[in-house]
Amino acid sequence: MTLDKKILTGFATGIAVGFLSRTGGTEWLRQGLVAMEPIGTAFIRLISMVVVPLVIASVFVGVASLGDVRALGRVGGKTLSYFLATTVAGAIIGIVVAMVARVGEGLSSANREALAGQIGTSAAPAVPSATPTIAQILLNMIPQNPFASAAQGGGDLLPLIIAVCIFAAAATVIAAERRRAVVDFFDAVNAMAMVVIGWLMRLAPFAVFVLIAATVARSGWSLLDQLLTFALVVIVALALHVALVLLPALIVGARLGIASFFRSVSDAILVAFSTASSNATLPVSMAAARDRLGIPSDIVSFVLPPGASLNKNGSAVYKAVTAVFIAHLYGVPVGGGMMATIVLMSTVAAFAGAGVPGSSLITTLIVLNAIGLGPRAAAGIALVTAVDRPLDMCRSAVNTIGNLIGAAWVARSEGRLA
Repeated sequence: MTLDKKILTGFATGIAVGFLSRTGGTEWLRQGLVAMEPIGTAFIRLISMVVVPLVIASVFVGVASLGDVRALGRVGGKTLSYFLATTVAGAIIGIVVAMVARVGEGLSSANREALAGQIGTSAAPAVPSATPTIAQILLNMIPQNPFASAAQGGGDLLPLIIAVCIFAAAATVIAAERRRAVVDFFDAVNAMAMVVIGWLMRLAPFAVFVLIAATVARSGWSLLDQLLTFALVVIVALALHVALVLLPALIVGARLGIASFFRSVSDAILVAFSTASSNATLPVSMAAARDRLGIPSDIVSFVLPPGASLNKNGSAVYKAVTAVFIAHLYGVPVGGGMMATIVLMSTVAAFAGAGVPGSSLITTLIVLNAIGLGPRAAAGIALVTAVDRPLDMCRSAVNTIGNLIGAAWVARSEGRLA
């Protein structure tokens, strides 16, 4: 049985066992599954351990191997244009679907207060002391200490990637023999990282089983109607984003077949869905893009690592729907100006978040504060916390699909995809 089929089997079995643990007389099973969750967490940490050395080595080799700073600017421009276009499109689709579905409307004041009290504002995540401005977000991308940035706050890879790109670009203009020595070193580090990934992926089917089973055992599906409607609207919006934006980019831009693409990258999508982490999925995505999609290694290394931090178009969909949902819950009318603000800030917040589980929930506060919810923003986030984990899994899968299609599109546009 191939690895992706083993992962799928672990995923399906995890759902089945998780639901079984919610039935009568199986409290022992539910407690056992929850107790096993650290095994899945350990897998995420182990595969995340590889991310920083892999990013440093692969990005350096990818950029330095371009051999021409003009090629670096051309590929970088295409990559950033794709990231921006798909993220803005995701925010627009999210807000349109949310407005058409009128998600969050129709809740009485009494029910609204009762729902907020049941979830409890204490469940809200920590609120940032101030909403960062666009200038602050851009300044935070400049690497003062890139290694500290990667180590803190759940893995902000952008400053590290920018620093590596600067040094790799400098390598393109030094003497060829010196450049070759440095590139060979980082190429060897990259090869060692891929060996470690191969070892860890043998654990993936069991880790996926544990993660899914524990999530279902703990949360179940006994959620309130409003939250179920909200979750359904998010899933519909994500599906529409894939159908209307990403698949046309795959067919028209990358000129690849849908079935063959998803067969080639199914393991990466399943890992993204199971771990809810773009960063943890990055090594699997890079292997799938290089080995099965046939994308050149330098393009893979240049597009996918920044994409794990920047190109979170699924998160932009989620943030837009969440903003409309919470505004409607509080009876705040969503007009044209507010919709424009939601699209803009959902895009900025999606770029600002880290590719780790739960980060999108925190950065959604940027959007809620921007539309004037103020102190109610954290209480609103508390309302969606109960259903965030499955939605985080869905948006991480969409983020990964978007990144892989972007790499294929860039490679095709450069005439380097067979």
